[in-house]
Order: sequence, then C-alpha cells, then structure tokens
Amino acid sequence: DLKIGYWLGSTPRKQESWKFVGTLVSAATVGGVILLLNDVYGFSGPNALVAPQANAMAKVIEPIMMGGETPWMLYIAGAVLAVLLNWLGVPALAFCLGMFIPMQLNAPLLVGGAIAWFVSTRSADKAVNDARRDRGTLIASGLIAGGALFGVFAALTRFAGFEYVNTMPVATTQGLGIAVYIALIIYLAWQSMKARPTAE
Repeated sequence: DLKIGYWLGSTPRKQESWKFVGTLVSAATVGGVILLLNDVYGFSGPNALVAPQANAMAKVIEPIMMGGETPWMLYIAGAVLAVLLNWLGVPALAFCLGMFIPMQLNAPLLVGGAIAWFVSTRSADKAVNDARRDRGTLIASGLIAGGALFGVFAALTRFAGFEYVNTMPVATTQGLGIAVYIALIIYLAWQSMKARPTAE
C-alpha cells in the first residue's frame, strides 16, 4: 500500500495517519454495534441473539482466563476427528462448523454449497467453472454483508422505539419468505453462470 501511495503522490505520514483514523473509527463502530445488539437482543437468555462461533470460542477461552477445569478429552477428541477427516479428504473446518452451528444457519450454508457445486461443474472448461464460482462467492459475500447491515438497521429502529408488527397470517409470511428465498437462489445461480474468465 505504501508503494501504491507513492505512485498516487501520497506520503507515508499521510497514509499512516489515515490508517490510525480508520482503525479508531472501525473499532468505535464495532464496539457501538455490539453494545446496541446487546441492549436490544442480548447475548444470553431464551431470546438471545444467536452467536454460535462466539459462544464456542468463549467456552475454549473461559477455563484459561477464569480458571476451572479444562475439557482436555474434548480437545483431544476434536483433534483426532480433524486428523481423521483430513485423512478421508473431508474438509475438517466445514464439517466441524456444521456440528455446532444451529440448523437455521446450517440450511442456507448447505444451499449455498449446492449452488457453488452447480455453477462450478456446468462447463468442461476449468477456467469458466472457476470464474463462475468466484463470481458466485462475490455475490454471496455481498448478500451476507447486506443481511448483516440490515440486521444492524433493524436493531437501530427497535432501539429507537419503532417496532414493526406483522399483521399477515403466518402461512402468508412463510410463503412470501420461501418465494423470496427461491428468487435469491435463482438470481445467484443465474448471475454466477454469466461469468467469463478474464484474459491473462
């Protein structure tokens, strides 16, 4: 980045100064969002915000930081399982994520994997398949980021006192949700299939 800054006529001092500003702004933003989500939804209790990865990491760090019994047998079992999965050619990370992530988060991951397989196996040309998979990954990343931003927006509106009450029947709401989900799947597959390999 310093080299590119030099090409653009910037100076290391100016770049480093703005890096510090960016770090402070992003840290304050993330901290504020966490406080907002905790105030609106909470991270523990019956209606808490689902954070399986954070909870899993907390369970690992808790015995070290707070004291108490460390579940060494579970760690060893996990390590042995990872070695076995690696030996069998199964991606250990994906398999283990599926073990502790709840079903409502696992199902979209499975659908996304099926779309990735579909778009990356339709052509005999490997470069075309790779380009389609990369484009699909980019679009899916945008959808994930958009979903996260809308979640923060929903928390902000709820914090401000605005609560949307759905008056439609449950069957109608679920039907609309499924229709939109199918439309997103079709859009993702269709846009991914339009990708072409870039010239070297």
